[in-house]
Amino acid sequence: MATADLNSLKQDLSRRMDGALETLRREFAGLRTGRAHPGLLEPVKVTAYGTEMPLNQIGTVGTPEPRMLTVQVWDKSMVSSVEKAIRDSGLGLNPATDGMMIRVPIPQLTTERRNELAKMAHKYAEGAKVSVRGVRRDGMEQIKGHEKKHEIGEDLAKNWSDEVQKLTDQFIKKVDETLADKEKDIRQV
Repeated sequence: MATADLNSLKQDLSRRMDGALETLRREFAGLRTGRAHPGLLEPVKVTAYGTEMPLNQIGTVGTPEPRMLTVQVWDKSMVSSVEKAIRDSGLGLNPATDGMMIRVPIPQLTTERRNELAKMAHKYAEGAKVSVRGVRRDGMEQIKGHEKKHEIGEDLAKNWSDEVQKLTDQFIKKVDETLADKEKDIRQV
């Protein structure tokens, strides 16, 4: 019975840690590396119809060429809101409107901007590590709870804690590898 409980605990913790890693990957997609990628505009929120909406619910993002993004806005009244949202997003982009199409040229990255992006990537990675450690803490508290209720013994609790720590170490390593890949991508000229 105890092994089944450990497996279900590990599955739950693993699923939650995977969520932190997935969030990190989405955040990294929004970090510009000098090449146009639709994910770059994912964090952009547009004030539309009295609420904040993701850009992909207002128009279609395309990549017609390596250093250009386009946004085909579906509602003509939203064009200026979309343009303003992209300009104010903090991504350092300067969109130009062409009817209902917004062209977003991707400028070359300066060394200074690359360093800023690398710092942001580190910040995102640290946030993911904090999330993973929070999941570990929850798992450890669950184990202590089982031990206090005398559902598992001290030795078993120690073994479970070791398993949870191994799982945590695996996910922290994945976060570090993902960060290293992104940093290499950012620094590549």
